[in-house]
Amino acid sequence: MLISTSRKPSQKTRKFCKNLAHATGSTSVNRGKMNMRELLLKALEVDEFNLAIVNEIKGNPSRISFYSNKGELLLSILIGASEGTEKMSIAPSQLKIVSRVDELNVLSDILDLDLVDYAEENFILITKGDDSVAKINFINKFGDKINFQINVKKILEVSND
Repeated sequence: MLISTSRKPSQKTRKFCKNLAHATGSTSVNRGKMNMRELLLKALEVDEFNLAIVNEIKGNPSRISFYSNKGELLLSILIGASEGTEKMSIAPSQLKIVSRVDELNVLSDILDLDLVDYAEENFILITKGDDSVAKINFINKFGDKINFQINVKKILEVSND
């Protein structure tokens, strides 16, 4: 997946994109003046098949919209993010998804990761949140939760293909 930002992103949003790319084994690019078509072409150029655009409100990541390589909206979620400062130790090549929120199972197709019922290491854990629709946590190769969490506040659109 190619991950990019809205135009003129804050440093915080750029860092979020880089961390998300690192955690999922994706590619992150600075958008600059690229339009949607140019972003989709860039995704194909770097052998990525889906595109994620991270929008922000007041300098903080606030929405992730996932698109197919044909420009079709697959999923759009309102988010809040929390991230630590330490280096993330996660092996994206062995990553799987463990989801307890059915509406977000589509992320396994978008990220091209196996959806499993149980994993001990290197997985994305999607659970119901106390004050949000879901929490997306990343569990590293040691079985530890890393300090990078995405709080899904609202699911705006899910493709039913």
